[in-house]
Amino acid sequence: MNNNDVFKKLRVALQLRDEQIIEILALVDFRMEKPELNALFRAQDHPNFMECGDQVLRNFLNGLIIHLRGTKEEPKNAMDVINKNRDEVKARLSSDKPKSTGAPKTFTKKKPASNPKSREKKPAPKVQVVEKVQYKNGKK
Repeated sequence: MNNNDVFKKLRVALQLRDEQIIEILALVDFRMEKPELNALFRAQDHPNFMECGDQVLRNFLNGLIIHLRGTKEEPKNAMDVINKNRDEVKARLSSDKPKSTGAPKTFTKKKPASNPKSREKKPAPKVQVVEKVQYKNGKK
């Protein structure tokens, strides 16, 4: 597993968008443009694939620590940040869904059976599977 794979897996696990990754890298004063970032996530056989160096991954991980935990002066709760990000992703996905513009569906009632009592289910008789056992725990 190389640095590109680690970077991709972190991106998916934390549900990060490109803009968020750029912001995280900016927290540690590491500048990267969006096309450069996209080149890191391409397949290895793609002509525009770029190898993720140790410096990029190291800066991303250091920025991720600051992003999730905050600084010593302004600490954050990491789970709050992750939940906020997850909620943003859900909201974005729900707004991207196409809305139905067709007419509302109409449902027809089924015709009742000719003899409604014949359709009623009879309760199954209770069957005792296990015998009741009295435990004496070594006492006579």
